[in-house]
Amino acid sequence: MQKTSQTYGVHTVTVYQTGTLVIGSGCGGLAAADYLFDFGQQDILIITEGVNMGTSRNAGSDKQTFYKLSLAADELDSVGEMAQTLFSCGGINGDTALAEASCSARCFMKLVQYGVPFPTDRYGAYIGYKTDHDPRRRATSAGPYTSKYMTECLERSVRAKGIPILESMCAVRLLVYGGRCYGVLAVDGAQSGGTNKGLTIFLANHTILATGGPASAYESSVYPESQTGMTGMAVEAGASMQNLMDWQYGLASIKFRWNVSGTYQQALPRYISVSPDGQEREFLTEYYSTPQEVLDRVFLKGYQWPFDVRKLDGSSMIDILVYQETQKGNRVYMDFTQDPVGLPDGFSMLSRECRDYLDRSGGICPYPVERLTRMNAPAVQLYLDHSIDLRREPLEIRVCAQHCCGGIAVDANWQTDIPHLYAVGEAAGTFGAYRPGGMALASTQTGALRAAEHISHCTPAPMGVQALAHDREAGQFIQSLLALSKKPSQPMAENSMQKLQSEFTRYAGHLRDTNKMRQMLSERTAGLSRFFHDRNACIPSDLSNLLHYRDIMFTQGAALSAMLLSAQHMGSRGSGLVVDPAYPNRYLPENIGFQDKYIRTSYKNGQFRSTVETVRPLPDCDSWFETTWKEFRERQKLPSH
Repeated sequence: MQKTSQTYGVHTVTVYQTGTLVIGSGCGGLAAADYLFDFGQQDILIITEGVNMGTSRNAGSDKQTFYKLSLAADELDSVGEMAQTLFSCGGINGDTALAEASCSARCFMKLVQYGVPFPTDRYGAYIGYKTDHDPRRRATSAGPYTSKYMTECLERSVRAKGIPILESMCAVRLLVYGGRCYGVLAVDGAQSGGTNKGLTIFLANHTILATGGPASAYESSVYPESQTGMTGMAVEAGASMQNLMDWQYGLASIKFRWNVSGTYQQALPRYISVSPDGQEREFLTEYYSTPQEVLDRVFLKGYQWPFDVRKLDGSSMIDILVYQETQKGNRVYMDFTQDPVGLPDGFSMLSRECRDYLDRSGGICPYPVERLTRMNAPAVQLYLDHSIDLRREPLEIRVCAQHCCGGIAVDANWQTDIPHLYAVGEAAGTFGAYRPGGMALASTQTGALRAAEHISHCTPAPMGVQALAHDREAGQFIQSLLALSKKPSQPMAENSMQKLQSEFTRYAGHLRDTNKMRQMLSERTAGLSRFFHDRNACIPSDLSNLLHYRDIMFTQGAALSAMLLSAQHMGSRGSGLVVDPAYPNRYLPENIGFQDKYIRTSYKNGQFRSTVETVRPLPDCDSWFETTWKEFRERQKLPSH
């Protein structure tokens, strides 16, 4: 890594030069840097807003899941079967599905060796369980903090290898010249009070985006508040997006952001609604014929936590009913202190699946909190660690955005359509509409491995300094940021960002209003065209917030474009339930004929454009050893670009 400077008028901006730049310090970013080092790369730099920020460090669920090839003694599985499962999720490319399946066990065992405590039976087999959209028991977990353990283990390895990590760096603009990525512009929060407003340039032969999903798009969100995402940065740079209409939404607590999936539901809590004047009622019983039917739906919600348009007659109706209560101005809670209506009549009235699960898990006892403690004591302790005692107080919940199944389009090496720009983890759009639960964690590792392996075989000629000197667009952008402080003070309204997020939650979440979304898309497009004429960073600390606000506009604009085209061709899909414009109380059905399609979105000439594309098929692989070995040896000497 080299450090120089670049002059813009009277301002001097710090410039770093490195071989490979990794943006983000979650599971994906740390794994990418770690693999790069193992593959012989030495010139690596990680930049991050903070190693303790982001989803990997701060998010989870009752059993945060890692999805991999089954290694259990009593479960038959194969790479081909797992690839087919992923490919059938809808809108996923076959080559990335095969790569995910092929590399999952390899990446899993590395985490085991690094110290992530995935459980085994007494003979050493890595037992598994079924997760959503999973036909086999491929899922495993180290508990609520699985991803946190992963980042801690990976960080220890990265630091032991001497890979530098620069904190307080917020990436705001990708640097692209001649059709190739040559680095990124960032704001150094530690230097934002200086005359150059903390602007810092990073030049790199390769850049890996590991910034996570678009965490700030929604107001009702289970993404940790410390994560910003910055998907819009790739949109603005001209990278193609894939399936930005595919998200996962589900019930989550809001005082402390956490998914209330798994045993939180299987413990059978009460669902209560509290009106503004304090009136409380168990509202689910108003929509079902018997209390036992309610309890069976709640139990299934544990397995089927994400809202799913195909389960409206089952567990996903609970999400709709919770949302309706909040739209009335009521607050909704899961109450673990008392048994719900119907349970005092006895467990024998429950479905056999529910009753057997509780019996085998030691959950046949009074009160939800006691059942939860017996079945999953860490789930109770987790909330206690965040000053919420489930034995004494109800848990306020909402339907929240949890995960973006779309993202930046990548090839089988996780390279975007901008050469030398890679995207790994949730930043990449490798997930299908119905991805298995836990695939997000696994993809942080498999995508990182694929990107690092590909980079290690490429030796491009450095072009950073020359590109920066000729990149007029980047120079004009930097000059415009430096000039902001010279304008009259016009601080961004405090509620501007919240307004964007609130609108997106209400009209473009799990329930989608196409008329409102068209209006929002028009507003986002127009707002971006005049952004720097309307806004001003009045104090140094406002610059990052201002550019974050702008990034949300790019992200939402691209997502709205994809959602509108998807509604037109695919109808309701995955977690997006499209309201029929002609009949507000009716929903558009899913068009199953489009399961092999995805939506590609790009931003050019100030406009968002989406098209329906056909996925790349599953590769027909040659499994003959000698030919594979020959191809492997040749691949070690990839030509430079």
